[in-house]
Amino acid sequence: MGENVYQDLPVLETVRTVLRKISIRDDYDIFAYCSDEEVAKYTTWYAHASLEDSRGYIERILQRYSQQQVAPWGIQDKASGKLVGTCGFVGWDVHHAKAELGYAISRDFWGQGYMTEVVKRIIDLGLNQMDLVRIEARCHPDNVGSARVMEKSGMQFEGLLRKSIFTKGVHQDLKMYALVK
Repeated sequence: MGENVYQDLPVLETVRTVLRKISIRDDYDIFAYCSDEEVAKYTTWYAHASLEDSRGYIERILQRYSQQQVAPWGIQDKASGKLVGTCGFVGWDVHHAKAELGYAISRDFWGQGYMTEVVKRIIDLGLNQMDLVRIEARCHPDNVGSARVMEKSGMQFEGLLRKSIFTKGVHQDLKMYALVK
């Protein structure tokens, strides 16, 4: 699969989720969690103020799919059938065989192991089908839940990246986690 993974993003499964391409029909589900200030609190994006914000986000993802670029999987809860989050690589350096993970999930699913389950599945794909040697992820120092997901997924804390990004009008530190093959 390697470099071809984004030619047609494969459907993946975990015990409780289906990881699939996002579609415009997911607009209400995406708005439901992306409009939550708590979900957006430690992200680089602001909470969606309207359904149009969510549709614009979906359009950007669909464009990335059509251009065979790195884009997220939608996380569909098997029990409800609803799209409850996204997970995927936000950057991929083929030459250096490394990629960075990013994710978000509805607050209704926090603390139940859903994101860890999904992240482990994406890590498995990265290591075994994309030939990655390094998978990394970053989070705001106060985002304890995200740090726990990384740790439970086998990533190790590597350090604090001081003033690493400028987002929401502020230079922010980030905790760096990584898993190495």
